[in-house]
Amino acid sequence: QDKGTKMTEFWLISAPGEKTCQQTWEKLHAATTKNNNLSTNSKFNIPDLKVGTLDVLVGLSDELAKLDAFVESVVKKVAQYMADVLEDSKDKVQENLLANGGKDGFEKDVSLDQKWQAKHEFHSSSLDTVPFLFIFKGVNQIDNDLKARASAYNNLKGNLQNLERKNAGSLLTRSLADIVKKEDFVLDSEYLVTLLVIVPKLNYNDWVKQYETLAEMVVPRSSNVLFEDQDSYLCNVTLFRKAVDDFKHKAREYKFLVRDFQYNEEEMKADKEEMNRLSTDKKKQFGPLVRWLKVNFSEAFIAWIHVKALRVFVESVLRYGLPVNFQAMLLQPNKKTMKKLREVLYDLYKHLDSSAAAIIDATMDIPGLNLSQQEYYPYVYYKIDCNLLEFK
Repeated sequence: QDKGTKMTEFWLISAPGEKTCQQTWEKLHAATTKNNNLSTNSKFNIPDLKVGTLDVLVGLSDELAKLDAFVESVVKKVAQYMADVLEDSKDKVQENLLANGGKDGFEKDVSLDQKWQAKHEFHSSSLDTVPFLFIFKGVNQIDNDLKARASAYNNLKGNLQNLERKNAGSLLTRSLADIVKKEDFVLDSEYLVTLLVIVPKLNYNDWVKQYETLAEMVVPRSSNVLFEDQDSYLCNVTLFRKAVDDFKHKAREYKFLVRDFQYNEEEMKADKEEMNRLSTDKKKQFGPLVRWLKVNFSEAFIAWIHVKALRVFVESVLRYGLPVNFQAMLLQPNKKTMKKLREVLYDLYKHLDSSAAAIIDATMDIPGLNLSQQEYYPYVYYKIDCNLLEFK
């Protein structure tokens, strides 16, 4: 479908059965598609659940609202972490976030009802025993596992980045292990020592003129440029050990900075090995982590749609009464005609709720009132906002 006109949000609504539920569906479908294609619609089939008392339903309504918010937050976290893990391949995020691992992403596939029905069949379950705990436990487990896995992977990534940072940056701070060689130093001498000095490029001529006289006992012509970055040269210089303090002090006056560095082959080798190890570990963990995120995104997303379905059922029974007789429908609005779609739905269903009709008439510019953070319409309405899962 054309990305430009389709919203990656869905409206899950329900309306009472007229003569039949099929008629309710046909009426909605005709009204939203006849003049202007306002939305793509499908029936959302919810199994008949046994209804308990009114008190139980009101209690369930509150519990489901909390569960909805929790499951949505986990779905978002898994999606966001997928984007973090894929780092430079953010364009691949969407194809990895597929509910049910289907070929189409959920944003292209309006049959969200099939996604959860395939997973959670509980026809003729009593609403009292609908496994809320089962959903909560499953999603809570995903949340906890995500924290543990993210923590381990982030730790690894952080350590690797620190090492990489040590191997980059300016000559004042970066690791010199990959720059200097054994032959740049006088080693194992009782009297002589080689220092490494950062010389600003602007002061390089001064260095050439002055370094041999900055202290007594500097070995003539012992300085070479070993490396350069944008601003500075890294030079070595050899002198007698007892002249080092003197040399450092005098060098500072000329803006030459002596780096604190001992040539140690073992240490440098260990650093390189550590970096290779971390890099290999990160590569090893990447594939399984992305697979885990894909599978558990699907699980959490299906659980989320499941909670939405239960909310529609409970809310529809509370609003439209018994016997259970309503049609749930899933609409994917077109971006440009959302306001028009709201108006069409309002005209279709305003008769359901005279008090709402009166209120909404007074504020026709803003159909839907923000009553206790939930938009209110004469029909049952829940938004499934997949825009939350879009990463640029």
